[in-house]
Amino acid sequence: MMSAPDRSRYPELVDGKPVVDLDSEKYVKLWHGPQHPGITGNMSLELTLCGDEVVECKTHVGYLHRGFEKLMERRTWIQNFPVVCRIAVPEPAFNEYLYAAGLEELAGIEPPERAQWIRTLNLEMMRLASFLAWLGGQAGAFGNGTIGQWTVTHRDYLLDLFEEMTGGRIYHMYMLPGGVRSGLPDGFEERLEAVLKRVEKLLKEIKLILLHNSVFKARTVGLGIIDREMIDRYGITGPNQRACGIKRDVRKDYPYLVYDRLDFEVITGTASDVYERTLVRYREMHQCIDLIRQILERMPRDGPFHEPLPNVLHWKIPPGETYVRAECTRGEKGYYIVSDGSLYPRRICIRGPSYTHAFPVMEKMAIGTDIADIAGLMVSLHTYPPEIER
Repeated sequence: MMSAPDRSRYPELVDGKPVVDLDSEKYVKLWHGPQHPGITGNMSLELTLCGDEVVECKTHVGYLHRGFEKLMERRTWIQNFPVVCRIAVPEPAFNEYLYAAGLEELAGIEPPERAQWIRTLNLEMMRLASFLAWLGGQAGAFGNGTIGQWTVTHRDYLLDLFEEMTGGRIYHMYMLPGGVRSGLPDGFEERLEAVLKRVEKLLKEIKLILLHNSVFKARTVGLGIIDREMIDRYGITGPNQRACGIKRDVRKDYPYLVYDRLDFEVITGTASDVYERTLVRYREMHQCIDLIRQILERMPRDGPFHEPLPNVLHWKIPPGETYVRAECTRGEKGYYIVSDGSLYPRRICIRGPSYTHAFPVMEKMAIGTDIADIAGLMVSLHTYPPEIER
């Protein structure tokens, strides 16, 4: 457990907010970003320092693509699929699924059984690819750039498979209302299994080189502890929440697709620091591999993968509203969609984990942290800026 910071060095508090006299020689203001500091995207932190210690932190976004909700309200229902992918670039499939599921619920469409399994497979592959990118960023933030090169390489192997499955490496537009655009190509299962074995071998090496690394443990154990009392108050979700022992996962609590037919347990930790969050995500990567193998073993190989749709260029979704949710790599993600019966959405609001993790949580946890640990602390919260300025 980290010792409490020396409050005598901090600025005065007025209405609970620090007041910093920047003309004073005691404090220095430093901007951290908005270049990519690890895996968090173009997000900037306005830091006020007393020596090497952070005494105030303000998060700034807006340096990346934004304004998605209003963009979507000015496009037809089908035109929004290329838009939603950009909301979380490392894991666009979750946005595809949620938007498609929301439209299906409003329009009364039930995707075929085969499409449900393929969607679940796509999401778990996406989860694994996103975790690989994150793990490399977390290691790199503490000076271990080699692991970042390894994980990006293995993520590329998964991107090759996404290209086979969907025709696109990053943005897929694969999950549409009614199902998916195509089935799996011949020999796909065998090639996927070969990649899974490569990733398993990599994870064994990462366990030895990162998780058992004395320098990494010395810098991460006790850093950025999230108290259980903060979870509901700050809206913390996903691995950041499970690392402190709270057993919540949308796949278990509100089952969707075929998750209720898969065998898995919610992974939790206890210490709730940067090291524990790394360990929880590492274990969830192994869980992803196991879930993918269960899906490949049980999914139907024949049958329709898409329900017929009306003319999508003139598709009027029936009036109504819905909220759909899923467990993305970083926690609960939800879409609130309102239709007034026209060709365009009346209102779309996207609830992603990044907003609370990047603003109230990061700004609170940064205080008292050494500036050298800020990048690693920020990466451990796993945020994507476009999800904030949506």
